[in-house]
Amino acid sequence: MDRPRTSRRAFCTAALATAAGTALGTAPASPAAAVTPAAAAPAEWEAHSRCVMAWPWDRNVGWGNLLKAVQSEVAAVARAVARFEPVLMVAEPGTAADARQQCGPAITVIEYPINDCWTRDTGPVFTRNADRTRLTGLDFRFNGWGNKYPYDKDDFLPVGVCDHLAVPRQAVDLVLEGGAVLTDGQGTLITTEECLLNSNRNPGLTRAQIESALLAAYGATKVIWLPYGLHNDTVTDGHVDLIAAYLGPARILLHTQPDPADPNHARMAANKAVLQGATDACGRPFQIVELHQQPHFRVNGALVETFSYTNYYLTRGSVVVPTADVAADDAAALAQFATLFPGREVTGIPCRTLAWGGGGIHCITQHVPVLG
Repeated sequence: MDRPRTSRRAFCTAALATAAGTALGTAPASPAAAVTPAAAAPAEWEAHSRCVMAWPWDRNVGWGNLLKAVQSEVAAVARAVARFEPVLMVAEPGTAADARQQCGPAITVIEYPINDCWTRDTGPVFTRNADRTRLTGLDFRFNGWGNKYPYDKDDFLPVGVCDHLAVPRQAVDLVLEGGAVLTDGQGTLITTEECLLNSNRNPGLTRAQIESALLAAYGATKVIWLPYGLHNDTVTDGHVDLIAAYLGPARILLHTQPDPADPNHARMAANKAVLQGATDACGRPFQIVELHQQPHFRVNGALVETFSYTNYYLTRGSVVVPTADVAADDAAALAQFATLFPGREVTGIPCRTLAWGGGGIHCITQHVPVLG
């Protein structure tokens, strides 16, 4: 496995500032000092100024003979999102022409070194100050989902994105992927113990220290800890965006499994019990909307067990939902989304290859909040 020659924390901040043409923050003295309390990460249902994506290009990060298939899926997602908000596609130097050709003229493509396409996890998480006049890109440490995949370039992606968008960057000395946390923008975070407490992320920190770091970085006041991600999620170790999504304040779309024989039955029931017994940062009980469909299928001979309809992306006028090419499950899920998001266009995009790679539409998209 490729390992970075140097970490972002050891890289010369002055050199980065010169290259980026903007002043960049240094690593905080402790994780809890990441941002000021006046800044918070807005909820995903709030308006976006654009969506950041990245172009898969390297067969050797795991795609192999599926590279063309995953490129087709990423391009289809980009085109669907671009119908409602601008899309910025980051491409490895030398691959921009291919990205433009496959994505089409509506997509803005820039070149910057990357390993792969998972911008929810590798890109900056954007916070906004209280008067909505300033964005900051939170630059968490990224270690390839616990040293599983190459990350020497992706660990620097927030530098390139923040530079291009002329957004100040704030380093946060915590290993974290954006898909591991949900926020309502009103003080509440939801995550899983299975992922954030995994020893392959932040082995030197206690649960209390990790929670403190999250609250400070996101500008939140309460963390809801769900015990589990999906069964056999060996890539992300239980990312919350594969089992749940915020529909609105105190309203959660939660994957549950009615079949007692399914390994996810007990796991998702435990998650549901935690939410039923909790209130959010504003003291509100959670309204839980259950989603039962979770098809399994084979890609390249391998059984895919972590496909998830909760891994969708919300635009200003649509909801872009992954589909599995399993007719009954896709139809039921898309019908439920039409009910959940009246007035929005529901667009299903086949994502079997992305699911084989461990993710879905939410995993390859990172929203940028609007100002004003």
